[in-house]
Amino acid sequence: MRLKPLACVLLTTALATQLAACGTIFYPERRGQIQGNIDPGIAALNAIGLLFYLVPGIVAFAVDFATGAIYLPDQRYSIAPERLNEAVDAQGKVDQLKLKAIIKQELNLDLPLERAQPMAKPDHQELALLGLAPQRA
Repeated sequence: MRLKPLACVLLTTALATQLAACGTIFYPERRGQIQGNIDPGIAALNAIGLLFYLVPGIVAFAVDFATGAIYLPDQRYSIAPERLNEAVDAQGKVDQLKLKAIIKQELNLDLPLERAQPMAKPDHQELALLGLAPQRA
């Protein structure tokens, strides 16, 4: 009789991880990608959910595609958000010199940020696709 609670815990854990989607759990930093090459490891793990019943696998794929976590990152142009936050001051202003130095160090690109213009108004549809909310002024 002690086997029943253990089986329930194991089954619940297995289904919960499949419903949450593997890419979203293993690579939360990938969320927000719109396109790219599909990570075969994440796709295989999501496909395992199809073996447990159809619904967990379909939900896992849907969540990973919706969040973008199933896509491999494009290493040529990827910088961690934490690293980019170093160029933002307490008031939310971007220090262009720090940003240029970070881009040069991380990507070995020399971008002409001196002529960069801030966006006058963010496109709310693009922000929504990335899972971001517009900031209030």
